[in-house]
Amino acid sequence: MDGPRGQPLTGDDVSEARDGRGQLIVVATPIGNLGDLSPRAEECLASADVVLCEDTRHTRGLLSSRGVRAAGRLVALHQHNEASQSDDVVARVLGGQRVALVSDAGTPGISDPGSRLVAAVASAGGVVSTVPGPSAVIAALSISGLDTERFVMDGFFPRRDGERLARLDEWARERRTIVFYESPQRIAETMKVVSERFPTRRAALARELTKVFEEVRRGTTSELASVLADTTTLGEVVVVLEGADERRVEPESLEREIRALLDSGKSVRDVAGELSRDLGLSHREVYRLALELRSTTE
Repeated sequence: MDGPRGQPLTGDDVSEARDGRGQLIVVATPIGNLGDLSPRAEECLASADVVLCEDTRHTRGLLSSRGVRAAGRLVALHQHNEASQSDDVVARVLGGQRVALVSDAGTPGISDPGSRLVAAVASAGGVVSTVPGPSAVIAALSISGLDTERFVMDGFFPRRDGERLARLDEWARERRTIVFYESPQRIAETMKVVSERFPTRRAALARELTKVFEEVRRGTTSELASVLADTTTLGEVVVVLEGADERRVEPESLEREIRALLDSGKSVRDVAGELSRDLGLSHREVYRLALELRSTTE
């Protein structure tokens, strides 16, 4: 944590910040089961001067379930007004108020509003603290059955074709486990796209985490895409995808494979698709190299 002039806070400073000075407190709230709201989070929300939230109706319901007063303390903060609200929040914190920040579910700032506000308060020398708790990313990763030592959170899968291709090119070289979000309306199409590029990679789909109909499906991307093609999915989905394997492809070996496929009559596009999928390489890089090699033989 930083002090008023950006200096590191000592233990006494932290106690003072919690006991009286203004601060922004990032509070994790349940991702489904309301029983996951911690006693400390409840106390923080009850004592805060202001509670910033994505949807005031949603947060009012959460507070009401614990008998916590909401009237006059809820202020909407979402992706459309986060920038414009930052100055006001900074002023509140520097003026001595305790401002709690929540999202509709989980930890604020993780694919939800909040990160820009935290940066603004910290840059202004305000105290930023946290009441940690539920996170869909960590929850899904912990039950995925995939490697949890090193992972990357990649937000929502892109909707546009060009952005999708770029993301898949990144994942072709990503050795860490990949976690991303997807909506129930798009998950079948997304897994179809992912499976076409990485058909043998393992994945886990976690749906409705901590809720009554919690479900986790595990298998290769091809297997999961096949199941989803004939299934109606309900509830937000967290996808955990296996990273690229440790194989290293030597340039000379790759060139030989490209030349062999070109000589067999395959097009540059087919060569790029086949090798990027089988070897976990960037589609664009293989396509470019195949074009160069074809031009040298014509």
